[in-house]
Amino acid sequence: MAERPHSSIIALGLDLVEVSRIRALLARSGDRFKERMFHAGEIEYCDACASPEIHYAARFAAKEAVVKALGTGFAEGVGWKDVEVRRAANGQPSIVLHDGAARQAASMGIQRVLLTLTHTETTAAASVVAIGE
Repeated sequence: MAERPHSSIIALGLDLVEVSRIRALLARSGDRFKERMFHAGEIEYCDACASPEIHYAARFAAKEAVVKALGTGFAEGVGWKDVEVRRAANGQPSIVLHDGAARQAASMGIQRVLLTLTHTETTAAASVVAIGE
């Protein structure tokens, strides 16, 4: 087995979202909310699920967890769509950083962001670990 270079944890982020909050936003603002917060692939995935609001809530939590790890919140040039949640064929979620979030991560020496999502009917949570080498 090849030896991996030493990696270190640079930052952590965690967020918890009430699904009812996202359900209300979807009911009130629908497509406008989706298009302002999420990438096309995120919308496509969530809308294909039996309970889209749960999956939107998990992705909302992931975006919040990432910006907490970056230490910026949604400020300093980091917007909602600068953080994208993708889903592998096996279901594993991952983070792709764009624009301001990618620049902030690079300035911190972050090379990878690990993500885990979980949800119930009422809450969704996301945890991220920002890794550098």
